[in-house]
Amino acid sequence: MSFLDRIAECNRHDLSGFAPFRVARARVGWVRHALAQRLAARRDVFARDADGGLSLRDELADHGARSTAMDDVVRGLERNGLVTGRRDEFYPVAPHVGSPPLLQVERAAVAAFGIAACGVHMTGFVRRPDGIHVWVPRRARGKSTYPGMLDNTVAGGLPVGIGIFENLVKECAEEASIPAALARRAIPVGAIAYCMEAPDGLKPDVQFCFDLELPADFVPRPADGEMESFELWPVARTMATVRDTREFKFNCNLVLIDFFLRHGLVARDDPDHDALCAGLRRFA
Repeated sequence: MSFLDRIAECNRHDLSGFAPFRVARARVGWVRHALAQRLAARRDVFARDADGGLSLRDELADHGARSTAMDDVVRGLERNGLVTGRRDEFYPVAPHVGSPPLLQVERAAVAAFGIAACGVHMTGFVRRPDGIHVWVPRRARGKSTYPGMLDNTVAGGLPVGIGIFENLVKECAEEASIPAALARRAIPVGAIAYCMEAPDGLKPDVQFCFDLELPADFVPRPADGEMESFELWPVARTMATVRDTREFKFNCNLVLIDFFLRHGLVARDDPDHDALCAGLRRFA
């Protein structure tokens, strides 16, 4: 296996199985054809487009009306078991990441509608005489998603109502007991994008990445139950685990591969170097 395999796994999808989902005539997502056909029955909310796409009706003309209508639809999907895991956490819906949102939707339904979800991911590391070491957490065994898998030092979704850096500082405290003053030293290092087909829909997602060099005597500790434990790994072990196993949650691999590239741990003359760089930024 290789780092390219990890990137390929996060970009496997076939859009022929999906219908475009539009709001205010702009595509904001993708819906599986069977679900699109089911949703089209809600003629008070949706209309079918000439190309087979699904649109919110033009009568739903503002953020509030669209959000209310979509939440009613999502709750109906929940009652029928087609959406699970409600968190009462809402994500913005827009034609492009960073554009003004046209509405908001429950996090659990984002993939069902193929809406781009954003998150913050931070790699916490320590420099030692023998090289870089990375703080690697293990997700709690009782989590509803990816229980017991390895993760990035800190990671979390980006809901409405909070800025990217503010969210990172919050997640640092909640997941790893990193105090705000230390978390604010994190350095933004760019964004990663991928598009992956999953059982619950399509994930055309974006990860805002940060590095934080931690003091040698600082030990992250679980705080909110999301993580089970933290271990400090030599970077060589981290690289081998990403490359040769699927022990890390799928999208965490991408964040770590980016870290390896930026810190010169993948040689510039490595034959995969340029393909890795290009593969990490497949913006939908």
